[in-house]
Formats: sequence, structure tokens, C-alpha cells
Amino acid sequence: MHEGGKKAIIAAFLANLGIAIMKLIAFAATGAASLLAESLHSLADTGNQALLLLGSRRAQKEPTPEHPFGFGPERYFWSFVVALVLFSLGGLFALYEGIDKLRHPHELGSPLWGFIVLGIAIVLEGFSLRTAIAESREARGTMSYRQFIREAKQPELPVVILEDTGALLGLVFALIGLSIAALTDNARFDAMGSISVGILLICIAYILAKEMKSLLIGESVHVSVSDKIRAAILDGDEATSIIHMRTMHLGPSDILLGVKIECSALTNVDIARSIDVIEARIRQAVPEARTIYIEPDIVR
Repeated sequence: MHEGGKKAIIAAFLANLGIAIMKLIAFAATGAASLLAESLHSLADTGNQALLLLGSRRAQKEPTPEHPFGFGPERYFWSFVVALVLFSLGGLFALYEGIDKLRHPHELGSPLWGFIVLGIAIVLEGFSLRTAIAESREARGTMSYRQFIREAKQPELPVVILEDTGALLGLVFALIGLSIAALTDNARFDAMGSISVGILLICIAYILAKEMKSLLIGESVHVSVSDKIRAAILDGDEATSIIHMRTMHLGPSDILLGVKIECSALTNVDIARSIDVIEARIRQAVPEARTIYIEPDIVR
């Protein structure tokens, strides 16, 4: 894993673990539904960071006869699991708890506990999000955050950014719900805060699942990378044209390339040498292209 991604995950893990403990203490003191929903949200996020670290570690395993292309897609698989955890443990539970408390309102305990914990949690989540944004700056380049989340092949940073953004918004929803409930002495507003958190988490989980599914089933390289590969193939006189080319990310830094070219060489030996030269140029231009298959053919 890129060092920046690892740093962002560890920062998010520590922040979420501390926040989850504080929220559970505050829930025990106040009985606020929004705080319970936020506690489960933070616990889910803590587990999610552990899953991201697990995925990055398992992706480094050496290829085996059963998995000759390696284990790079494990990073995408565990990021997809993160989306499922966020949806089920975070979103659905927050919705259930909010609806239940809306139907059966309860008296709040000491709202002061809730305000203190939510304030500290906002500061910690802000620090975690700031770390993720700073570490993603190099990988993001000139892309907008929306483009980065949609096009990034390294799943950890987009996942952490989305999670932290959702966590901050969820804390704001919980704070608004708890504030109105304390001012009006009506616990239903607290329940509505919990429902808002649930809807937010489900939306974020959907975005994550959609993007990770695309990576998991196989995405081609970015257009800029594809252009580099094409330029490397046609840079010499070994290939007169590219008949067709297919690429797929097996991992963020592991590209599978299959290309059919029209060769200028005539003999088998010369064709084999030409393919070796082209392959070397591709690897120099795009080091991530680890598995390359080049087939000579003629244009029909």
C-alpha cells in the first residue's frame, strides 16, 4: 500500500476507536438514540479501517498455482466488504433505532454529556479527514474529489475520505437533533437525528459499493496510462499498428495487458525479438504493467 494510504487508515482507526468509546459513554449517560446510532457508526468505521489494512496485507501475497495473477483484487474485495458493513451495521441500525425512538419517545438524560462528546468527536473526525485529504493530494493530482472517488484505482484513500466526510455530517445531524430535543424537551427530534444519520450512511455505502464493484469485476486503465502504453508499442519500427488492446487492473499497481499488433518482422525469430523489445519499452513507460501478453497478427 502507498504510505499515504496506510497513514490515513491508521489515523482514521485511532480517531474512530476513541470516538466510539466516548459516544458509548455519552449514550449511557443520556440515552439519546442519535448517540447510540453514532456509536455504532464509529464502531463500524473502526472495524472498516482494520478490514482495509487486512486487505492491503493479503494483497501482497505471492502468486500461487491456484491464483497465478496474484492477490491484488483482495484490496477491492475488502473495500467492498467495508461498504456492506457500513450499510448493515451503520445505516440500517441507525434507521431502526431512530424509527423505534420516534414511535416510542423516551426522556433524555443529561444532554450536556452528548454535547461534550459530539464536540470532541467533530474535532477528532476533522483531524482524520484532514489527514486523508493531505495524503490523497499526490494521488488526486488535478482531479476533483468526485473524479478521484470515481477513478482512483487505490481504494483505501477514497474509502477513508468518504467515511470521514459521512462521519462529520452524521455528527452534525446528531448534534442538531440533540440540540432541538433539549430545547423543546421533545425526544422525537433526537430520533429524527438518528434517522438522518442512517440515511446518510446508506447513501455513502451505496456509493462505495458501486465504485468497489466496478474495480472488483475489472476496470481498464486510465486513458492517460493507455496512451503511454500505445506510444511505447509504436515508438519503434517493430510494430506497424495496434489491432486491438485490452487492459485490466488486478490491483492499484498491477496491470494486466493483452495486445494484438501487426509486426513488420517476417521470420519467427525476428517477431519474437520484436515482441521482447516492445515489452521492455512498455515496462519502462508503465512499470505497473506486470503481466503482458503480445500477439502478432495481420489486419484483416
